[in-house]
Amino acid sequence: MSVYDKLKTLGISLPEVALPAAAFLPFVRSGNMIFVSGHIAKKEGKPWTGKLGAHLSTAQGKEAAREIAIQLLGTLHAATGDLNKLSQIVKLLVLVNSDPSFTEQHLVANGASELFGEIFGERGKHARSAFGVAQIPLGACVEIELIAEMS
Repeated sequence: MSVYDKLKTLGISLPEVALPAAAFLPFVRSGNMIFVSGHIAKKEGKPWTGKLGAHLSTAQGKEAAREIAIQLLGTLHAATGDLNKLSQIVKLLVLVNSDPSFTEQHLVANGASELFGEIFGERGKHARSAFGVAQIPLGACVEIELIAEMS
């Protein structure tokens, strides 16, 4: 089954690439590698704000990470022209806007990791880092950057 068939089955439509709000590109291709800039969580088109452990639950953070994964897929589509050309999701860096006592950043990150696994199967398994941070631009609750490889 193609990646697009899986997306359709899951009821996911890919968003357009969001224009960066600062001096950087949404993605850079270097050889067969694609480096995707950080994407922040959005809800109803606006930054999804709040701190995990203070204003938002782990489940809400996981949902935010899943939504970011969909944004990342839109950017990867723009970078490749065809998501089926991806040979591997290589690495995710997940930043979680966290209350100092919050320790479930890894569970928040699973929202993105699980979706990539569901869509790409073995090609979606990746290395990952998940960090709690004091703040993310615009007060967003989660930000994720991604590295992928094309065939």
